[in-house]
Amino acid sequence: MANESRPCPCDIGDRFDYGGRGQEVQVEHIKAYVCKPSANTDKAVIVIHDIFGWQLPNTRYIADMLTTNGYIAICPDFFVGQEAWKPSDDRASFSDWLKTRDASKIDKEVDVVLKYLREQCGAKKIGVIGFCWGGAAVHHLMLKNPHLKTGVSLCGVIRFFEDRYSLLHPTFFIFGEKDDVIPLEQVTLLEEKLKQNCKADYEVKIYPGQTHGFVHRKREDINPQDKPFIEEGRKDMINWLNKYI
Repeated sequence: MANESRPCPCDIGDRFDYGGRGQEVQVEHIKAYVCKPSANTDKAVIVIHDIFGWQLPNTRYIADMLTTNGYIAICPDFFVGQEAWKPSDDRASFSDWLKTRDASKIDKEVDVVLKYLREQCGAKKIGVIGFCWGGAAVHHLMLKNPHLKTGVSLCGVIRFFEDRYSLLHPTFFIFGEKDDVIPLEQVTLLEEKLKQNCKADYEVKIYPGQTHGFVHRKREDINPQDKPFIEEGRKDMINWLNKYI
């Protein structure tokens, strides 16, 4: 995302050549990508995309990974038809673009998705994960939504909610040591404030040498030095979900 010294979003990283195992559905006023495991389950995870939108193959790859681990996964279009950011867009326009896509104003859409998961998919235990913009949205939901069991924020933009720490649910925060979008001093402050104010379980983990979005924006085959950390981040995410859902 952006900060004062860097008014534009990060690079998209490695775009996966991936089609997805799920299907696109209409959930009331929202389009969504849904993937279900072969065996029946009452566990589901909402996947909140980053600035590059719900159709990014990288994000669908992670949704399908959740499904192979036994979860119904749904990635809704939280921009609700508005254009996702494109690497070719004018960086000077990013602040204006972002003003109409507020990570704290997704509650209506989340309620619609929760209803769909319960009534159409039989889900009873539901968690949420999110990347970058979506990671900030996870932070927001963990502060206020009583219907979610847990959340994982992956490279979530701290500054959006930097004064709010009283989480309702267990939350796992994943950051990269070399993230030039989220400075380490912000991560340190987040951890200190959570320690002072948060009564729910939480964990803040920094992965050595990793840049922004490493869990879903890097391909192991062309970033061999990062492969252990990419795999560790994904495994940690799954383990957290398994623990609390």
